[in-house]
Amino acid sequence: MVTGIGHAAYGVSDLNASLRFYCGQLGLRKAFELHRDDGTLWIVYLYAGNRSFIELFPESEVPPQKGGSYRHLCLIVDDMAATLHAMKIAGLEPLNPPSVGKDGNTQAWVRDPDGNPIELMQIALDSDQARAVTAE
Repeated sequence: MVTGIGHAAYGVSDLNASLRFYCGQLGLRKAFELHRDDGTLWIVYLYAGNRSFIELFPESEVPPQKGGSYRHLCLIVDDMAATLHAMKIAGLEPLNPPSVGKDGNTQAWVRDPDGNPIELMQIALDSDQARAVTAE
């Protein structure tokens, strides 16, 4: 039985810029690194809460892929206004003002240094997602 999403993995063109974005501006925490047998860096794991991670692979580690259907990564936030305020202080502005989607949740969008779209979502108590979780 699936119990959650373990991680999303990204090939990144500039690891330091990605760490500044994900950790310095979005507030995620660098959890750990994996190294090859020769000691060189292979993957950096960022903790995204609730046993979920984002893996960052230096670009040389991920061959370019064609096709696929990736659209975006969604990160759950507990307080959209406070999150956006903290991001602003860290130098990151959302692509749009927060809005309420058809599912009833508040959302705003940012892009990481490689242009990957990231949705920030605050789950409303009466949203489809909240009802689905409480139905478990």
